[in-house]
Amino acid sequence: MSETTASVTAGSAPTARTVVAESATARGRRARIALRALQVFLALFYVIASALPKLIAHPTAVEGFDKMGWGSAGMYTIGVLELAGGTALLIPALQSVAAMALSGLMVGAFVVSLTALDGENAATPLILIVPLALIAWARRGHNADLLRLVRRQA
Repeated sequence: MSETTASVTAGSAPTARTVVAESATARGRRARIALRALQVFLALFYVIASALPKLIAHPTAVEGFDKMGWGSAGMYTIGVLELAGGTALLIPALQSVAAMALSGLMVGAFVVSLTALDGENAATPLILIVPLALIAWARRGHNADLLRLVRRQA
């Protein structure tokens, strides 16, 4: 995992600058592609596998929310939040904020699964927090873009 660097002198100038080898650039490009693929995968998961059953009132989702005592209002609210978060993972200015918001939602899901559902599927939210935290950290530069956009609109 070491980067190859070379010292290059520009003409007769006494200063040297460091040039990073092409492999580091290709590795960075592969990392960006992998991160983008992870975002698309998580967005599809949240929209299709998680939000959609809640929003169409699939019997398993209805049963789970009734068991928790939240009813259809809680089910639709969580479904809309997951749909919004999954969609926002694909919008450059919202990626980091969406990952943080979905992480918060997963913390809540973990607590609810421990308390109301006797630990059933409690590991799933914890597993999802790891890639969400990675996305939030890697895309943190977009937060400044979002802040500029919000300030310009105000």
